[in-house]
Amino acid sequence: MTESAGNKNEDCHAANGVKPGRNGMVKNHHHHHQCQKQEEVYHAACNGALYSRPFIESFEETPMLVAVLTYMGYGILTIFGYLRDFMREWKIEKCHIAREREEQKDFVPLYQDFENFYTRNLYMRIRDSWNRPICSAPGATFDLVERSSNDYNWTFEYTGRVVKDVINLGSYNYLGFAENTGACATAAGEVTVKFGVGMASTRQEMGNLDRHEELEKLVASFLGVESAMAFGMGFATNSMNIPALAGKGCLILSDELNHASLVLGARLSTSTIRVFKHNNMQSLEKLLRDAIVHGQPRTHQPWKKILILVEGIYSMEGSIIRLPEVIALKKKYKAYLYLDEAHSIGALGPYGRGVVDYFGLDSKDVDVMMGTFTKSFCAAGGYIAGRKDLIDYLRTHSHSAIYATSMSLPVVEQIITSMKCIMGKDGTTIGRSRIQRLAENTVYFRRRLREMGFIIYGNNDSPVVPMMLYMPAKIGAFGREMLKRNIGVVVVGFPATPIIESRARFCISAAHTKEMLDRALDVISEVGDLLQLKYSQHKVLPSLDRPFDETTYEENEE
Repeated sequence: MTESAGNKNEDCHAANGVKPGRNGMVKNHHHHHQCQKQEEVYHAACNGALYSRPFIESFEETPMLVAVLTYMGYGILTIFGYLRDFMREWKIEKCHIAREREEQKDFVPLYQDFENFYTRNLYMRIRDSWNRPICSAPGATFDLVERSSNDYNWTFEYTGRVVKDVINLGSYNYLGFAENTGACATAAGEVTVKFGVGMASTRQEMGNLDRHEELEKLVASFLGVESAMAFGMGFATNSMNIPALAGKGCLILSDELNHASLVLGARLSTSTIRVFKHNNMQSLEKLLRDAIVHGQPRTHQPWKKILILVEGIYSMEGSIIRLPEVIALKKKYKAYLYLDEAHSIGALGPYGRGVVDYFGLDSKDVDVMMGTFTKSFCAAGGYIAGRKDLIDYLRTHSHSAIYATSMSLPVVEQIITSMKCIMGKDGTTIGRSRIQRLAENTVYFRRRLREMGFIIYGNNDSPVVPMMLYMPAKIGAFGREMLKRNIGVVVVGFPATPIIESRARFCISAAHTKEMLDRALDVISEVGDLLQLKYSQHKVLPSLDRPFDETTYEENEE
């Protein structure tokens, strides 16, 4: 269950008599009571001066029988998919919506028929698990518009019924600011009345307001850097700024599980891209060493720039970047570091400043700090922060800065108000208490799931909690059964995950009360028994609840 955090992690595992699995991680869980002390000593010995707190992640190996049955499930679905295609061709299949319309057959096809095979025959069968329309603020609970389908999920009809008070375990509402009452909603409403909604211009023309500049100064102050720049779209913050930072003759080293926006930005930059294994420092160092030794292909000239792309929290794995080691390697090989804190900003660290705060590191060691306002701040857009000369350069070279419309003022006000609350600049301790409650809820929820016998992925402190479902038939079944019991969850399958690693992804919020979490956990356990989802082969003894306090962030200092 533990992952060491030094370049000698294999030696550390060997010293403890355990063989490391993928990414240098031990794939078996220790018994909670018997090995708690051993884990603390283990991290103190292996992490050395790089880590100031325990770093514990779990990626339990897929049981062999489950993997075989999952492959068989996809095989059966594929066979029946081809059978249904054959029946549609001969007009035996009753549902003809999946077929191309007669009037379109003379046109050049937009896509190959096989590319849509998965959508027609697999995705459509469980399509009702996604895109569910809600009709309330996406807080700790929400109201859901009920719908039904009479043609195998190709189309939906609204029944006119609203499902009330569904517990929300799917939204990225980490700090609970997705609310229609309170300081944020009031401030956004007042700004809407005064300034309207849209700017109808770019920042470089007529769309630069004093509130935009105040936001950027606040972000820089929050992160402890010289300057920052805000953008209207989180995805474009990555995809449009990376091409401005790297180009031909540059090398980008990207984690294999990086978000699509990072991947697209790297491709648009025309740089050479090399991928390292997820959170694996040996793999990263090998690529860095080879890049220094061999240089560019054919010419063997030194690379103009080496840029490492990583995320703070990986939203499908629930893992946290091993940032102290990445920074150490970056300094050793004179590379640059681009850190995407979309999910970690606000959600990690004693002050909510993200993964840098979580590890107690200096923000100046990260060359490019990127994050979004869409999760913890419950708004829209993103930011790039760092040295002043970097931000000045992006203001004139970034496509997002030059061509994109300015951020809407109500959105800006939502960010400013929520960020001031987190920083304590509103004169209250609401922000700090929410950060503390999120950390408490995360630890409690993860521990309870593990005690029940579910396989969950990721770091103990990550509010993103993936629970493994594996089999394709269980993806839709889990989502439906949970909704029947008034719990809203997100289920994820191929191609968003490896084909045999379908999962449910829970997102914990500071807005969740203990009663809500207990209710959700009871339902998850009930549905887990119904669908036989308790795959874990390493039983964890239930432990007594202990109160959560400041020492949770400081217990390693003893």
